[in-house]
Amino acid sequence: MRRLLIVAVVFFTMMTSALTATAAASPRYLRYVALGDSYTSGPLIPIQRLDPLGCFRSTSNYPAQLAARLSVWRFTDVSCGGATTATMTAPQDVLLGPNPPQLDALRPDTDLVTLGIGGNDYGVSGSIVGTCPDLRSSDPTGNPCQRHFTVNGVDTLKAAIVHTQANIAAVLGEIHARAPHAKVLAIGYPRIAPRTGTCPDILPFADGDYPWLNSVEEALDAAVKHAAAADGKTSYVDTFTPSLGHDACSARPWINGKDTDILAALAYHPFRVGMTGMAQAAYRTLSSQ
Repeated sequence: MRRLLIVAVVFFTMMTSALTATAAASPRYLRYVALGDSYTSGPLIPIQRLDPLGCFRSTSNYPAQLAARLSVWRFTDVSCGGATTATMTAPQDVLLGPNPPQLDALRPDTDLVTLGIGGNDYGVSGSIVGTCPDLRSSDPTGNPCQRHFTVNGVDTLKAAIVHTQANIAAVLGEIHARAPHAKVLAIGYPRIAPRTGTCPDILPFADGDYPWLNSVEEALDAAVKHAAAADGKTSYVDTFTPSLGHDACSARPWINGKDTDILAALAYHPFRVGMTGMAQAAYRTLSSQ
């Protein structure tokens, strides 16, 4: 009888350990949907998906890496290069597209959502990379791009970002309406320019425009952060702080410079290692809650 009792205790202990191990290995989130623009989709980072090709969506972007780390049961990535807050609820015309409204991927049983959006609203990001390099030669040590976008003493790009915050807040509200039980993360943008110093061969901006570029990025991240805070049900993921020392000028850059590498990253966009850093930041946020 005593032997049977011992065997029963051992069997119960083994079963309990197995169940505990299974629970630990089970995904914490079952249905994860990733929304966002090119800093989410990962243009030219191998391997690129074809659904549609024009979204430049990588199988190694931060949502894919986060999904793998969390062992989610079902992962849906609808991020798309060039996306704005408007294309969350409207189709986006792209090569071999269109990409359907991104929020259509949400379901009532979606339990994790990441959103990386805002940089393309009002053409802020495109205006910087499309204008600033051409102005460097006019005043290499000055701040010609900052002056270009300052009208009557108002920084027009930062003024536009104020409206971007409201747009992001509206998207967050719609996410909660469509996926009411989901954990929602608003992902910030990583650092492009160094905190000090310049590297014109990589980032062809005038020397005095580097601090201004950082300030615009900080304003954009602040808009994402404040929209999440005002929402009250969304967690902000800071990728600007952990990317310090990994700017485009650094020895270990997260972000590509002016020269597109068709096997690694689009110009001014994250490399795979940058996506890894962003995935780690998102994972830390989830783990701390």
